[in-house]
Amino acid sequence: MANRMSAVLRLDSIVKRFGERTVLDGVSLEVAQREVVAVIGPSGSGKSTLLRCVNGLEPIQGGSIWLGDEEVTAPGTKWERVRARVGMVFQSYDLFSHLNVMDNLLLAPLKVAKEGRAEAAGRAMGWLERVGLADRADAYPRELSGGQKQRIAIVRALMMRPEVLLLDEITASLDPEMVREVLDVVLELAGEGMTMLIVTHEMAFAQAISDTVVFLDDGAVVETAPPLEFFTNPRADRAKRFLDTFTFKIPAKQPLPVASAPG
Repeated sequence: MANRMSAVLRLDSIVKRFGERTVLDGVSLEVAQREVVAVIGPSGSGKSTLLRCVNGLEPIQGGSIWLGDEEVTAPGTKWERVRARVGMVFQSYDLFSHLNVMDNLLLAPLKVAKEGRAEAAGRAMGWLERVGLADRADAYPRELSGGQKQRIAIVRALMMRPEVLLLDEITASLDPEMVREVLDVVLELAGEGMTMLIVTHEMAFAQAISDTVVFLDDGAVVETAPPLEFFTNPRADRAKRFLDTFTFKIPAKQPLPVASAPG
């Protein structure tokens, strides 16, 4: 885990309630620069809600969230500015259906960051080439496969040059044969040092990509550990019972290719 001085993102004792139901009950975690933290746990444990709180899509009822040395949950925070620093990729892609791929990618850089169109378009094309979709720049979302749409959604988040990337079950809506093409993009980003907080149900992927695994259950952090330690010898009984429901092979971590990000 990151220490308090090196944390890019820090959550201190987060409480989130929906009415009388407590969804997050004092959750604390930290993500250091270039670190990948995977949040796993059973359905309904609060994983996706946690990410939505980080990005200001859900208000919290207790605790604080820090981006570097700025408390983004302080009164008066301009969440539009925070979201330019914290990118998020959703399970459901959320591309604008009336815009083609290039216009989806340029919307935030032009409207929010006030970037020049030529510069932003050149960077977008560089990313599209990186993810194997340069020939789809003029296509509309309805013309893309699920895996293609999710790769475009990742690129859209990267176009704002985020300090932290949040990934929320990005393969959950994909056919099995499309999962790999999306995970390969994320693995490459990890190899390049992108700071990421990932919610995933893909246990082998979590082990392969993460530096730290956070196991969440019933809205609370039950265990935090390096991936190999967690998946081979979890300390908490609840974590052991959770892992017993999966049948997967623990892959050895392999060196990941390092490439330069466009722009």
